[in-house]
Amino acid sequence: MLNKIGREIPDEILKAYGKEGFQGSSYRNGASYRKAAPTVRGVADPQESKMVSSIREAMEKCGARDGMVFSFHHHFRDGDYIVNMVMKEAAEMGLRDITICASSLGAAHDPVAEYIEQGIVTEIQSSGVRGKIGEAISRGKLKRPAIIRSHGGRVRAIEEGDVHIDIAFVGAPTCDEYGNARALGGKSDCGVLSYSMVDARYADHVVVITDCLVPYPNCPASISQVDVDYVCVADQIGNPNKIVSNVVRMTKDVRELMMARYCTQLMAESPYFKDGFSFQTGAAGATLAVNSMLRPILQEQGIKMGFAIGGITKPMCDLLDEGLVRKIVDAQAFDLGAIESLRTNPNHFEISTSEYANPMNKGAYVNKLDFVLLGALEVDVDFNVNVVTGSDGIVRGAPGGHPDTAAGAKCAIIIAPLIRGRIPTICDRVVTAVTPGECVDVVITDYGIAINPRRKDLLEVYKDSKLPFRTIEELRDMAYAITGKPEEIPFKDRVVALVESRDGTIMDVIREIDE
Repeated sequence: MLNKIGREIPDEILKAYGKEGFQGSSYRNGASYRKAAPTVRGVADPQESKMVSSIREAMEKCGARDGMVFSFHHHFRDGDYIVNMVMKEAAEMGLRDITICASSLGAAHDPVAEYIEQGIVTEIQSSGVRGKIGEAISRGKLKRPAIIRSHGGRVRAIEEGDVHIDIAFVGAPTCDEYGNARALGGKSDCGVLSYSMVDARYADHVVVITDCLVPYPNCPASISQVDVDYVCVADQIGNPNKIVSNVVRMTKDVRELMMARYCTQLMAESPYFKDGFSFQTGAAGATLAVNSMLRPILQEQGIKMGFAIGGITKPMCDLLDEGLVRKIVDAQAFDLGAIESLRTNPNHFEISTSEYANPMNKGAYVNKLDFVLLGALEVDVDFNVNVVTGSDGIVRGAPGGHPDTAAGAKCAIIIAPLIRGRIPTICDRVVTAVTPGECVDVVITDYGIAINPRRKDLLEVYKDSKLPFRTIEELRDMAYAITGKPEEIPFKDRVVALVESRDGTIMDVIREIDE
């Protein structure tokens, strides 16, 4: 069948997974469901210890067996050790047919690709896939199609029961002997444990792995003792030098600074730019530069940002310290400055990913966003955005909160160069649709700005602006004039991954690369 954005979803896939094709971003608005419930086993002996001597012992006590679903969080990013430690034990125990349900997977988890080859891991469900795991998926090595969800979509899937977690493994910078875990302190600070909160509440078994055991009670806890079965102390759970996201970078690039200036001016001319406005920005060069460019405008106009959300970096924390932002609500600390801010600033708060972006609860923070600045690998003439597959068709990206924030914000702005290395960013049709065009309002490139024709109100607002506005088709033509129209990437028929919309319908499928 063809879904609402014209992507062909095989009927056998929809039948096998009991899913529908994407029907629009508001299709399930107002829908109701009963939350899934984990199996809860009461404490047999009030004096019984939750401490175990090893990950292996914890897995054995949780009844680890073939076919289970293991979950992980990615707050340690490229410094994460937890996934590899657990899966090494799983392999040595002879486990097979394991599903990994992670908030994201990256190059730090390359060893998992070998477990895919061996049949130990047969399914991946994640909000991001990079490195050798993405290559293995694209080459058809995984037994069952991977499922790629946004951050909000992952929480929804767990709460709604689309995926049931057997054992959740939570890496915690500090934890006490009874399972109260925090993201601050110790030697592996990661700021928040937002992604693991839903896992801890809905998994049948929860194992906290820490490298810093602290006296009881470890309060205020991000993960509560009431959800934790076992606590294991490891030598090290992550490399703090690699916790800083590899996408965080300040820029001196002329093109990126130009796009940042366009974006800053566009925001300043918007009806949403007023005292108390809300904002999320990415961590790439152009979007980070907007933070600094906003400062003099906020000071000159005497207005403050009401709150900022999302992946938080030091430039946003600096605005908080200067009194230009009233509050930061944080689901992911992207750098050490953000982690320090969480430790020291009382107006910087940790929130769960459900609070952040779940489309099927009674109200997520993304619904209160005025502006969100997002990146893109590709944008097509229907404003659909690809952030998952590269120009070679290999899975190497992450929806993250991209579809969630675009759906919730009053003004969703994509910032991307017109071309990257002879590859056009603006094109006829994206390789993989991740964020639907109906949720994208503005596309800013170094060659001009396109407003989605659906936003007639914004077209009226900017009709007299001196900013370089173009149609999306004009931007595509400019890109093709420079690079030529790219040849289509060859794919085989086999579906190797599903891209779920945040509401659980199918946005697109990814097929095996034909090399």
